Amino acid sequence: MFLIIYVDNILLVGNNLEMTKATKKWLSSVFEMKDMGEARYVLNVKIIINQLKKLLGMCQEVYIKKALE
Repeated sequence: MFLIIYVDNILLVGNNLEMTKATKKWLSSVFEMKDMGEARYVLNVKIIINQLKKLLGMCQEVYIKKALE
């Protein structure tokens, strides 16, 4: 499992759903937090999930376009 923190945002990434749920439950008991559901974007980086192929990818298209503008 990866616990990615940026300022006041947390992204949990893992391949064990029960561990992810337990970690979120523990974090909620220690900190005031809001579960935003499955992440689609983090810091202008698109998260691509293909559960059938068991792939996780990231795309920086939005970030690159904003940087070029």
